[in-house]
Amino acid sequence: MSAAAERLERLLGGPALRSLRKRLRRRYEMGRTSDLLTLAAISAHERRALEGLLGRRSRDSDSIQVSVMQLDDALARAGLAGSLRDALEQLDGPIRDVAAERADQAVRWNAVFTACSTAPLSALVAQATSRGLIKRLAAADPDRGRFLLNAAAQVMMRLPAAAGVPLSHLAAQALGDSHALDEGRPVGTLVLAALRNDAAERPRDIWAKFGVLVSELALPALVLNLPAVADTPCGQLARQALERGEPLHLSLRMLLRKPPHWKVHGRKVFVCENAAVVAMAADRLGTRCPSLVCIDGMPSAAQRVLFSQLAAAGAILYYHGDFDWPGITIANFVVRTFGAQPWRFSSEDYTATAGRPLNGTPVPASWDPSLAPKMQKQGRALDEEAVVDLLLGDLEE
Repeated sequence: MSAAAERLERLLGGPALRSLRKRLRRRYEMGRTSDLLTLAAISAHERRALEGLLGRRSRDSDSIQVSVMQLDDALARAGLAGSLRDALEQLDGPIRDVAAERADQAVRWNAVFTACSTAPLSALVAQATSRGLIKRLAAADPDRGRFLLNAAAQVMMRLPAAAGVPLSHLAAQALGDSHALDEGRPVGTLVLAALRNDAAERPRDIWAKFGVLVSELALPALVLNLPAVADTPCGQLARQALERGEPLHLSLRMLLRKPPHWKVHGRKVFVCENAAVVAMAADRLGTRCPSLVCIDGMPSAAQRVLFSQLAAAGAILYYHGDFDWPGITIANFVVRTFGAQPWRFSSEDYTATAGRPLNGTPVPASWDPSLAPKMQKQGRALDEEAVVDLLLGDLEE
């Protein structure tokens, strides 16, 4: 090491001044050109180092303003470096041009987004928040971003999957990796973001809407006396159960692999929230009970597919649930998504004077603005099982 380099190291180098050097380097990295540089929250050791280079008298202050040109001149006169930038690069290596790098990144990302023409990915990349998501998934690398969008486009080309393909099989076919579309993986996250219409939609439900099976045997739909053409395995099971007046569980696998042809055009299909209602309807009415479906909480993927199929087949859905805030939330979803009508589920039907307390955050009922205020006033929940005789009376007519 030369004598000049040793002196520079003593004056401005070492671990104690590393933070100061980083702040000085930042000026060049960001492409700033102003001569005056104000450094706040500076330590006494850092201030003395700068004052020593400039030949200033020491002051007791936690900030300092310096002229970069004066620092350049001082370092050059002392024979330590050609400029402040030269000194910083001698001590810690080349200074990046961050501003230029960012400008280059912006151009490259714009090219990536412009090249994306596959719908609905093209709509996704048009949104600023979605572009941020893509950059995060790609770890800010435009080449990685292009790869992810191209991979997502390969998946989109295979949707909807009419035969009900398992998610792992779709991933293997489209991407050569059966786990590439697993929850949390970048390509799967991108595809779901492009397909999602509602922020509340769950991944399993989004995939199911496009004919893709995730946990295809979990959370089946419970039905009673739902008529179908016996030309598919699901249709045959529904026909057999209808002849016996027995409840039937329909898995997502059944509903998507070979979709049944439901014979419900112009017919009422009643929907309840609790399985106990289906059991009591089967016990009391058997084959005389109209078509009944149990939603069992917020609809699962199997139930959502079933409701979509019934609505497409021309069924008229009538919904009843618990008179509590979760029940209203579920009903809002069913009414909004599948065009269901309320079934004994209005403010006139809510007569709770006893029962469990009504807890939680109030939720307006989209089909009856007067329902939520009445529930708030009475402060009691009315469970579906408490009015099951009224519901069964409707089903018996």
